[in-house]
Amino acid sequence: MSTENLSKLRQTASTRQIKAARALLGWSQADLARYSSVSEPTIARLEAEDGPLGGRPGTAAKILKALTDAGTEFMLENGSGPGVRLVKGRQRPE
Repeated sequence: MSTENLSKLRQTASTRQIKAARALLGWSQADLARYSSVSEPTIARLEAEDGPLGGRPGTAAKILKALTDAGTEFMLENGSGPGVRLVKGRQRPE
């Protein structure tokens, strides 16, 4: 995913989408911390808030990149609401 796309996604991705992406991958907060190089307490703090993904732009970009690299795709608001899904054929890290 390009830096421009990550920036756009960061502006619209919600903490609920982050949690849903983790659930689809079967990841704990510790797993996301490991794959994103963001501390587990930071991930817990960000996920505790409802609404748009907060935090520093670089931190959010690392989280989103880890989740998209692992095979999730974030859908932005398109009239049906935002969402997240697994991308067919992408390998997810164990």
